Amino acid sequence: MALLKQKMTGLSVIAVLVVLTVFGAAMMGSVLGSKPKEIPVALVVLDQPAELPTGGALAAGMMIKEKLTSNPALPIAWEIVDSEERARAGMDGREFYGALVLPADLSSGLLSLASAEPQPASATILVNEGMNTQASTVVKQILDQAMRMVGLELSNQLLAQIGQQAGQIPVNAAQAMLTPLIVKEEIVHPAGTNNANGNAPGLLTQIMWIGSLVTAMTLFLAGQGAGTAGSGRWASVALQGAVGLAITGIASGFVVWMASSWYGMELASAGGTWMFLWLVAAAFFLLQSSLLNWIGMPAMALLVLLMFFSMPLLSMAPEFLSSATRDWIYSWTPLRFASGGLREVMYFGGWDAVGSSGTVLWSLAGGFLALLLLSGVKKSKSAKAGGSLAGGV
Repeated sequence: MALLKQKMTGLSVIAVLVVLTVFGAAMMGSVLGSKPKEIPVALVVLDQPAELPTGGALAAGMMIKEKLTSNPALPIAWEIVDSEERARAGMDGREFYGALVLPADLSSGLLSLASAEPQPASATILVNEGMNTQASTVVKQILDQAMRMVGLELSNQLLAQIGQQAGQIPVNAAQAMLTPLIVKEEIVHPAGTNNANGNAPGLLTQIMWIGSLVTAMTLFLAGQGAGTAGSGRWASVALQGAVGLAITGIASGFVVWMASSWYGMELASAGGTWMFLWLVAAAFFLLQSSLLNWIGMPAMALLVLLMFFSMPLLSMAPEFLSSATRDWIYSWTPLRFASGGLREVMYFGGWDAVGSSGTVLWSLAGGFLALLLLSGVKKSKSAKAGGSLAGGV
């Protein structure tokens, strides 16, 4: 009964509710109920209208374009481009999650269905898997469904036209009408095997954040144990940074080796992945060490919260996030830049494909290295205490 009278017993209820609220918001609030919206997809309309036997022309490409772009139910932001090469270049540059290509012979192929030798028309769906697996899967499903509906409508229209002209429909033509539009699919920048369904960059980012945090914490405690002050403290902090950078280099190499050797992760460039992962780990370590040396142990709470708020976002495309989550967390969290840069290295051509994410990480590493070194001139608590005692004497 004495336990129930203690204030801490009552506070424990409040504490657990606060912790559950915070971590619930971190793990669930940003991802539950997320919906895709305005996913950028390229639309290439190369179709040339074909003359109908009864006069006029069939412009199937323009018809499909109008139906797709005027449908507000599709969560897609269509970008009309003039060539398949431009669409592929846009996917190389991480502009589009996919593309729909309507070839030049689309209308003529549809009209051939009424002939003795029907040649079904075709369209091509390009899926940019490396950009984001979740988004590319949604794009593929949406385009597949849309093209099936378009094919059914085209089939009904052609059946009606042929029926009016000939009265009877040849068997070959009737069979071809069942699938008037053949949709081909091609994956661009595939994630490869054993890549956690394309989420390997986010997974490696989480592992390196935790590894860097352990490194920063142990070296911080070692520096505290050394008890240096003055110029000795600055040298200790500088050595802490140098040792930490060396450890993160070894750790990042070990993670790449472990992923490929133990778990069979397919890496287009193991060396490039290791070097960029080292940059990621170094930026994380310097950020964490700076906060620990300036704030002390309370910095751990900030770093843990940052990790839990960021982790659920690493596998999601920004078009799936709410505006609040995208603006207040996703836009600035360093884990997002690490995951994005790794995605570029692993799926888009190595270091040459790294864009702004690499610049941000280099800037973070440089800025927090300066802050870490500046913490070396900060007076330690023991030094302040010693000064106070000396003044009192």
